[in-house]
Amino acid sequence: MGFPHPFYRWRPHPWHGLEVGPKPPSLVHAFIEITPFDLIKYEVDKATGYLRVDRPQRSSSLPPSLYGFIPRTYCATRVGALSASGRHGDGDPLDICVLSERPISRSEVIMNARVVGGILMVDKDEADDKIIAILENDAFWGEVRDIAELPEILIERLRHYFATYKLIPGSPTTHVSIESVYGAEHAFEVVQAAIQDYEEVFGG
Repeated sequence: MGFPHPFYRWRPHPWHGLEVGPKPPSLVHAFIEITPFDLIKYEVDKATGYLRVDRPQRSSSLPPSLYGFIPRTYCATRVGALSASGRHGDGDPLDICVLSERPISRSEVIMNARVVGGILMVDKDEADDKIIAILENDAFWGEVRDIAELPEILIERLRHYFATYKLIPGSPTTHVSIESVYGAEHAFEVVQAAIQDYEEVFGG
């Protein structure tokens, strides 16, 4: 009896071993590193593919959504060129925030996510886009196709979280700023650019 296809004898690396998604750039895979219940920032270790503790959050704020990255993407020249100031990408896989009506409390899960927009965060003069997406077939958010259809307060929470999550209590300054919020059409361009940046650096 043979193994079903596809079958992995070893666990695939979540960045390099998973597919981008069923229908990129609009419908992608999201590998979740952090849930809205986490006070620890976890990040995939690039060498092993396992989750590593990056740091305990210094503030009391919680992520407003699931947070992770899109496999086989990379933020470099093409992604940076899409920012208003033409910055370079941050050299990481493309970040993604996924909205879900039902609470999802586990990380290291893969999900289909429909891209609806994004936030351009600038971190130490590098473009650090955060794609905003909806869990596919979500009972509440599933019909949303653009960030303009989401409640403004939800976008404000995402903006505030990313503007402050690296702020050290007691320090008056931060090297992070929010440059813009954009809709689905531009988000598709960012995802496609990140796929092309990945293929240039790591191959198809």
